[in-house]
Amino acid sequence: MLSSLELDSLLFFDIETVPVSSSYDELDEEMQELFDIKTAYQRKDGQTASEFYERAGIWAEFGKVVCISVGYFTYKNGDRQFRVKSFAGEERVLLEEFSNLIEGYFRDPSRMLCGHNIREFDIPFVVRRMLINGVKIPNKLCMFGKKPWEVNHLDTMELWKIGDYKNFTSLKLLTRILDIPSPKDDIDGSEVAKVYYEDNNIDRIIVYCEKDVVAVAQVLLRFKREELLSFEEILSV
Repeated sequence: MLSSLELDSLLFFDIETVPVSSSYDELDEEMQELFDIKTAYQRKDGQTASEFYERAGIWAEFGKVVCISVGYFTYKNGDRQFRVKSFAGEERVLLEEFSNLIEGYFRDPSRMLCGHNIREFDIPFVVRRMLINGVKIPNKLCMFGKKPWEVNHLDTMELWKIGDYKNFTSLKLLTRILDIPSPKDDIDGSEVAKVYYEDNNIDRIIVYCEKDVVAVAQVLLRFKREELLSFEEILSV
């Protein structure tokens, strides 16, 4: 399958999420109670919901999307290029822009979305936040009632699992063992909320997100036994 896969038919993407508010105390009383219930099974003994709130960004009910980065291959006159673009800012707007991109350029069934762990995290999170924000969900993201083979997504974590459904491998680990330059040379996922709320530095988050998109593309190139992208082949648009 991968040997015949056309790279320019893929839209690579990654998202960054943060808690929906800067602190637990900013939630209203009902949402605080619901967060307490939602996280009770994950909190350590003695750990309060307020102390655990820094992780709220992993749930679509208590988190929001602050950046979506996408990437795609282009080929012209024998030259390869990987173009990267980001949507950031107000959540509803960036979700609409992402939806419009998919509907406008990647709606065809032959085109696929590609990312790392997108089936279990990125896509469900984005779809839930689209529902919450009243944004039209592109058919490419809809998995309601579809059979597994009808879901046209390519997940590098699923490719690495090779059928081992107990296995979880981070993108950072995968790039390390495949000898791919690590994209994690600045912040990591646990720091995104701080950079967003305390530092007010969305540009730093965009750079971090775009590096993950490039890393996924590099992983897929390894899987296909093709040359990795050089710095000169990567263009931010």
